[in-house]
Amino acid sequence: MSQSTKKKTIAFFHPDLGIGGAERLIVDAAVGLQNRGHRVVIFTSHCDPQHCFDEARDGTLDVRVRGNWLVPPSILSRFSIICAILRQLHLIISIYVTSELTQLKPEAFIVDQLSAGLPFLRVLYPETRILFYCHFPDLLLAQGRASWLKRAYRIPFDAIEQWSMSFADSIAVNSGFTKGIVGRVWPELAKTRDLQIVYPCVDVREKILEGDKVPAWNNKKILLSINRFEKKKDVGLAIRAYAGLGAQGRAGVRLVLAGGYDSRVQENVLYHQELVDLAESLKLKTATTKTIVTALNVPDDVDVLFLLSVPSTLKDMLLHSARLLVYTPSNEHFGIVPLEAMLAGTPVLVANTGGPLETVVDGETGWLRNPDDAEKWTEVMNKVLHQMSEKDVKSIGKAGVERVKVEFSGVKMAERLERLINGMAEAKRKSLLEIYQFSIVIVITVVILGVVLSWFRKTA
Repeated sequence: MSQSTKKKTIAFFHPDLGIGGAERLIVDAAVGLQNRGHRVVIFTSHCDPQHCFDEARDGTLDVRVRGNWLVPPSILSRFSIICAILRQLHLIISIYVTSELTQLKPEAFIVDQLSAGLPFLRVLYPETRILFYCHFPDLLLAQGRASWLKRAYRIPFDAIEQWSMSFADSIAVNSGFTKGIVGRVWPELAKTRDLQIVYPCVDVREKILEGDKVPAWNNKKILLSINRFEKKKDVGLAIRAYAGLGAQGRAGVRLVLAGGYDSRVQENVLYHQELVDLAESLKLKTATTKTIVTALNVPDDVDVLFLLSVPSTLKDMLLHSARLLVYTPSNEHFGIVPLEAMLAGTPVLVANTGGPLETVVDGETGWLRNPDDAEKWTEVMNKVLHQMSEKDVKSIGKAGVERVKVEFSGVKMAERLERLINGMAEAKRKSLLEIYQFSIVIVITVVILGVVLSWFRKTA
């Protein structure tokens, strides 16, 4: 059997297998490779059965939670990056000490989001090749860099991110937009690594019959937003644009804001409340629900409905029911939700920045608009709700379905990942001496950080 056709054991490493775009990609990648005959195991520091994708809890995937008892995700809602690094190292050490990973004999590792553990994987498992999937440079994701103290705090972690990524045998990114950003942020890394674009995917198999609607909502036209409740997602744009329709334009129309919500995450809690306050300040009646039953029985006069962590069944029904998907984040690295909406035959309205520029064709599968101009978003909403014929709306929906099936299927993503994994056998690797030197620096840093964290936990 040739190297290209040999079925492999592949181990994934992901920090927290919850609900989000990164998690959806990892689950889809794992399922895709598994469907191609490979054995797949996902190691993670946290996976809540009540807050994860179906494949992670129903036995479709072999998900193993390790290294979850020593270091918390954060301390006093701070030090998240320190905790994330320590939790990843705890995970790696846990499965090394128990020989769990050694017994699996994986031929490849796929690591995403956090690269600090790559040198350790290289040292502990020198024969196993490593693919790192870069969703976006973490140094650009970190918030609050305005103060000199915050900038100084991030310096060592930014250096670790860049250097540790160089220990990967192959690096994949989720879009041409992200590839360009990585090239600008880390020019030396881009020179030594051929960054490969592997687009996230959606399941192109029909889940429910076309035309299915949310029960009890058939008398409403739905404007739908699906995003995590995080400030960077700018969900407030959807509320402001909806309010701009005026009372007459909103008659018979409901704005549904659904998405990932974790009560453990302070930002989710605070931003949800901020959005409720915004809607109410614009004289919009709101309701918040967490279950299908309560969602389907909200009063008819509710303008804005918040759905916290919607189950997959309701999400699919919403996507098929919506008149328009409103996707508000600016400079989104890729954006999986517009693809899910297009696959459901629903037109999309997205920000004209970042990854959606590569997925949405303006005027053909949806509309691209400036996220700083809410009035332009209101204009599109009004056009789709009140000016376009059913035939024209369905025509745009049909074009979206065809685009997703051709360009963004799970089969295509799995094939691309498989080629990258097979190609890593020829990749030039860093010497063990370089790895040992860097590992010593990391160990010393981790010990110091561990002492600092212990002190904070005792004084908290």
